[in-house]
Amino acid sequence: MFQAASSSRPAKTTSGQQRDAFFDNAKYLAIVLVAVAHSWAPLRDESRTLDAAYVLVYAFHMPAFIIISGFFSRSFDLRADRLKRLVTGLVVPYVVYEVAYSLFRRHFGGQPELAISLIDPLFLVWFLAALFIWRLTTPLWKLVRYPLPLALVIAMLASVSPKIGEDFDMQRVLQFLPFFVLGLFMKAEHFQWVRRPAMRIAAVPVFLGAAAVAWWATPRFDTRWFYHRDSAQAMDHQWWTGPVMTLLMFGCALVLTACFFAWVPGRTTWFTSLGAGTLYGFLLHGFLLWGSEYAGWYDAAWLRRPYGEVFVTVVAAVVVTLLCTAPVRRVFRWSMEPRMDWAFRRDPATTAADAGKRAEGGGSATEREKVDA
Repeated sequence: MFQAASSSRPAKTTSGQQRDAFFDNAKYLAIVLVAVAHSWAPLRDESRTLDAAYVLVYAFHMPAFIIISGFFSRSFDLRADRLKRLVTGLVVPYVVYEVAYSLFRRHFGGQPELAISLIDPLFLVWFLAALFIWRLTTPLWKLVRYPLPLALVIAMLASVSPKIGEDFDMQRVLQFLPFFVLGLFMKAEHFQWVRRPAMRIAAVPVFLGAAAVAWWATPRFDTRWFYHRDSAQAMDHQWWTGPVMTLLMFGCALVLTACFFAWVPGRTTWFTSLGAGTLYGFLLHGFLLWGSEYAGWYDAAWLRRPYGEVFVTVVAAVVVTLLCTAPVRRVFRWSMEPRMDWAFRRDPATTAADAGKRAEGGGSATEREKVDA
């Protein structure tokens, strides 16, 4: 199931193209942090240490994931085959899992009146809507002269716009936008730069300092800033704090993300192959998390003790790891990577071009995009 830890061979795709082990490793480690932080949420009020760890992880785990998503969206344009991949890889999973989460909460969460809405994403599904919107705007970001400053201005304006509403979680879409735009304009050399020995050494005191700040800030800081889900006014803060916190948190996230990347291994490890299944782990672990809360498993008093918190952390990491494995991906591929050739018209020119590329051993454009997704 897993690759041998001693293997040094690059992972390969079905088309024979080599994947960069660093990015698969980074995606896997980031998704583990996402699942672990979610598992801490019901317990964090009982432990300042756990709350501080939660704050530290939330400061950078989604920005890291979004930067990687932007980096692998650099080649996106409005070509037919890429739009098709956008539909099958994002729109279809969005609809399937929005409905699935709604039904799950309705039948197991004691909310029989909950309506199914395709414009108000539940829990984790917001990221699919955000990635769809971000990728559609990629050609625009390539046209403007100062893309990152413009994205930051948009994020700051969103933070003071309480009337944006909850449709497609647009607050998150706009406030997380700078990280995606940054990823669009990063190059492989930038990731190599942060992985230098000097950066790895510097990352240790930076993380220790950030942990100390998180410990100090836990009882004083409104953690809703990390979610980027509301405007400053909606959180009962002065309007001017929105732009200020947007810039501060962007800078903080960049520093911690760079430190995180510095310690991501660049070689093939036992978990490298799991990096291709992070979408599965991301979307599926939410059902187990909600199910645990609905079943009352978090009510056990021993979970609020240090060994209980360690147990929850280990279980969350193991579960999300299993959800990224090949057997799980085979079972749920129909919902996340559906083959929908029947739904699209065949473009003779594109078909002929793809056939020629496959004959040359390069794989189709769609296959290469799957590597980058």
